[in-house]
Amino acid sequence: MVTTAITPPLVPPFSLEEWLLNPPDGTEWSNGQLLAKNGMTAKHGKLQARLASLWINYKNNEKVGGEVYTETPCYTINRGRCPDVAYLTPDLLAEHGDFNVLPQSFPLIAEIVSPTDKAEDIFAKANEYLSSGCAEIWLIFPESQWVIIITSDERFLFTIGEQAATQIILRGFKISIDELLA
Repeated sequence: MVTTAITPPLVPPFSLEEWLLNPPDGTEWSNGQLLAKNGMTAKHGKLQARLASLWINYKNNEKVGGEVYTETPCYTINRGRCPDVAYLTPDLLAEHGDFNVLPQSFPLIAEIVSPTDKAEDIFAKANEYLSSGCAEIWLIFPESQWVIIITSDERFLFTIGEQAATQIILRGFKISIDELLA
């Protein structure tokens, strides 16, 4: 999903500290700017809801605990982000309780890539998440029908006819790319 700077006449300057206290809906904070998350389509929303439901069902069926979130703010390295789908482990949920902004990246994150997103921006964001507490990130490319799973040590690429599986967090979760992107 593309993020673009919000024009100054519409929104007063925001510091990261202000964003962390009360992040406006549909925004992220990066490089000294309040960014609007753009590029959300019906396909994006459907895929976001599907993956969140699948992770919720898996954690409930396997009784692993934790929580699944969508568009929930977290603090990364000098930035505020809102991953499309994220999972918080039971231990981090107990540690952070009822948070407004998670003070680190979620351990498992999925970002759904919009056709207008720039590859460099997507991979920079993945590295940012991994550098601030994320153990595993799924980059989902609906138009190309690819899912890239990245951990600090490995990278995996899956496409139609294949099955993607979590590597570190929510271990054992598997989904066919055909089902995920249907």
